[in-house]
Amino acid sequence: MSEYFSEEGNVIPVTIISVPPVKVTRVFEKGKDGYDSVQVSWGKAKKEKFKEFRLKPADKVTVKVGDIIDGAAFAPGDKVQVSSISKGKGFQGVVKRHGFHGGPRSHGQKHSEREPGSIGGGLRTHVPKGMRMAGRMGSDRITQKNLKVVFVDTENNLMLIKGAVAGKRGTVVEMVAR
Repeated sequence: MSEYFSEEGNVIPVTIISVPPVKVTRVFEKGKDGYDSVQVSWGKAKKEKFKEFRLKPADKVTVKVGDIIDGAAFAPGDKVQVSSISKGKGFQGVVKRHGFHGGPRSHGQKHSEREPGSIGGGLRTHVPKGMRMAGRMGSDRITQKNLKVVFVDTENNLMLIKGAVAGKRGTVVEMVAR
């Protein structure tokens, strides 16, 4: 995250995203392949990565194999949908993971200030589905809609997006214009 000063002098919180050029490696068509999508690749030859984007029936495919898509496809003011993997936080307890308050320090609560309390009871002999308990936290796919492109630097392959984008440095981010 950083901040960007607009021409009016306003400070805008932005996330700086590197936008390397991606190459269209394959175009799937409903008539031949059974569905519409575009496959793109990026990176060096030995570590090249591929990603396929499904297209809706209303989308018109104007790209062909070999085309290069870079940051110039976006302009300041565009609304984008950003998807990425959030930071992993490992195994966490219920206080951090779900915001539980824990028990009071008084009334015989010697070592259980941060414990979840009862998890079921009565005649049941199992834990109900959806019970909020301790467990792995983070590393989820997060999609944020209607984020605004503030600035595009095609020379350095950088883009500034207003607000925070989930993930740590180096996380692969998918951006779709909306």
